[in-house]
Amino acid sequence: MNTDLIQYYKKRAREYEQVYQKPERQQELQQLTTLLQGIFKDKTVFEVACGTGYWTERIAETAHYVFATDVNDAVLEIAQAKHYPNENVNYKQADLFKLKQMARYESLLGSFIWSHVKLQEVGAFLDIIHNCLNPGGTVVLMDNNYVEGSSLPLTYHDEYQNTYQTRTLSDGSMHQVLKNFPTENQLRQLLQGIATDIRFVNLTYYWVLTYKTL
Repeated sequence: MNTDLIQYYKKRAREYEQVYQKPERQQELQQLTTLLQGIFKDKTVFEVACGTGYWTERIAETAHYVFATDVNDAVLEIAQAKHYPNENVNYKQADLFKLKQMARYESLLGSFIWSHVKLQEVGAFLDIIHNCLNPGGTVVLMDNNYVEGSSLPLTYHDEYQNTYQTRTLSDGSMHQVLKNFPTENQLRQLLQGIATDIRFVNLTYYWVLTYKTL
């Protein structure tokens, strides 16, 4: 069974957006779209782990400019092929954990990356994304809630209490995928002393965390 997350998303690239076709999630996906378009209206946005550009395409409708990155060239190929009528999106292949000093932005989006960050690496992850922003910059993180019957079961947890799902792709390959599901209290505790204006929107299938850096 494959345990390499990058390899998993490379193989999944062409079927990734099937997850956004689940009928029971359509209303919440529209809520998220409206929320993000409002937050990023007229803003410059640094997007981490943009994947196939599903959310890039949506926030680009209202944002001033989006600089979108992902470690995986297979998903970036799909993202770059999307239509951006405002011509306000640039893409770059980059490993978030190996970013060199770069220009700072006024806002940042990380969609569905938190669940793939190991619990023991969360502090480093926050340091990295905060270093990409101007002081007082806006951070938006969103991810999945675990919903019995809709989410894949958790099949493994390690010594750090990270949880994993077993996923099978259309080619029959099986993958053990890191997928953590934090609570609102856990997220708020992690941000104590390093963030202000913390807001948490909890839907059935998704959560959204917004805050400003110090």
